[in-house]
Amino acid sequence: MFSIVKNYKMFFAVTVVFIMVGIGSMFMQSFNLGIDFTGGSIIDLKFGSPVSVSQVRDVLKEHDLGNSVIQLGTSDSNITTSESVLIRTGILDDDARRAVMSDLTSKLGDYQILRVEQVGATVGSELVQQAALAVVLSWVLMIIYITYRFEFKFAISAIIGLVIDVTVVLCYFSLFHLEMDSSFVAALLTVVGYSVNGTIVIFDRIRENLKTHRRSEDLGEMVDRSIWQCMTRSVYTMLSTLFAVVAIFLFGGDTIHNFAFAMLVGFASGFYTSTFLAGPLWAILKNNGEASKQVVSKTKVV
Repeated sequence: MFSIVKNYKMFFAVTVVFIMVGIGSMFMQSFNLGIDFTGGSIIDLKFGSPVSVSQVRDVLKEHDLGNSVIQLGTSDSNITTSESVLIRTGILDDDARRAVMSDLTSKLGDYQILRVEQVGATVGSELVQQAALAVVLSWVLMIIYITYRFEFKFAISAIIGLVIDVTVVLCYFSLFHLEMDSSFVAALLTVVGYSVNGTIVIFDRIRENLKTHRRSEDLGEMVDRSIWQCMTRSVYTMLSTLFAVVAIFLFGGDTIHNFAFAMLVGFASGFYTSTFLAGPLWAILKNNGEASKQVVSKTKVV
């Protein structure tokens, strides 16, 4: 049986290298913030004949505006075409806006301009701070709960895994310069919930095996045994979840493409941290704690 604990340095090294590359990308090219964060332009049009969202998006793609928010002027979800269309894009200057509207006329027909204006960000800095505070608060509550159910070392290991998962998603979005909008925050919170669930399952098995842990068995061997006992369940859970997310990613459309990608990366990272990092990290903390106790005990005896 392959020992995950004995090879922890390899898994830790891969993680550190990737995160360092991602952090370097964050400093060099930052993030591609969407219109929810930066604001943008609203174009409200009424066409002479009904048009569909896909028709409008095809025109916008030619101007690198494929991720724009397009809403039809109807509340009936069964109706796929409408004369009224509301388009929300990133900030456009006059020349770019005129080029877009000229193409809309030539390819979709004449229309009446109802409104054209610049708008501010819907997700302001205050809301971003509140979202970050909510994530941190969830980590604090998880530490308290896991410490109560297990022990403090379990809690620290789980939170480090969650921090890695969130950082990995941020690294991917920075490296590929993918657009981040308000749905990205929801994806991050979903990833946090998924990751901690997988970690708790493995920790629960470690706790059960601790009750029957033989002194002849090394602590690392016990952790390995616990991880492999949960491996089938972890793989099945990951695959069944990824199947659904991949389907959304491939067929969900441009508007939720990045949202699905964030969950795809986060769920894969959650499986990785739960399986290959959290258990070995707990074993390291546990061994260091016991070694410190032995040192203190010998000092008292002397």
